[in-house]
Amino acid sequence: MTALDALDRAFASEEPFPVGGCTYCYGEEGLAELSGPLHLISDDMVSAAAGEVPSHWDDYPRLYRRLVPRIIRPLVAGRFHVSEQLIATRLAEAGWSTWDAPMADALRNVWTTWWQATLHTHPSPVSVSDTLSLITVTTGRLRPWLDVWTATRTPAADAHLTDLLDDVLFEYQISDLRLGFYDEYHATPELVEWLLTDVRDRVTDPRLDDPDFMHHLQQLIDAPADVSTDAVHEDSR
Repeated sequence: MTALDALDRAFASEEPFPVGGCTYCYGEEGLAELSGPLHLISDDMVSAAAGEVPSHWDDYPRLYRRLVPRIIRPLVAGRFHVSEQLIATRLAEAGWSTWDAPMADALRNVWTTWWQATLHTHPSPVSVSDTLSLITVTTGRLRPWLDVWTATRTPAADAHLTDLLDDVLFEYQISDLRLGFYDEYHATPELVEWLLTDVRDRVTDPRLDDPDFMHHLQQLIDAPADVSTDAVHEDSR
């Protein structure tokens, strides 16, 4: 809550402005609503604008900056009705890391605090897979978040590890795991290496005791481009 309150203060300088965009999708009334006071914009309108493609807006980064407090607070609480993958992609497209330092730093603080809170709470409002996906795509880095997980040896963090395995091993998605709405971050090599080294002693799953499957996971580290999903399926039967 402290990080979210700081986020609100950092973005309070973003004043209303005449929003221009696709009148076919939003109409003059919708654009007028987005141009008004932030607290008067309906939740449905915030959700619609948060997931919309940048080409729908005349000044997409400025609009997104205005909406950030209305997006992030419900999102981390698991109450925002747009997928975390899509929000991660849209934030990256809005160039959030290039915004003025107080705003960009406030968002970075939310990512760090949210991740730490997630690893200490199970179950969490947002699944660990979705949280990890969002902070990875928005920051363009996976390993630092995995390192925090390695250092967090709590029952909640270990329970989240079980949940993550259930997600990434389902239908062997780990063999080609891509994060972001447009699959822009290829997570397989880093995630497999982490699972087989840093936290191998903390995870229990019969699939990780299958020598054929383990061989393919090792191949994904050594030569990820040469190992196909079909090969993993075939040798794991």
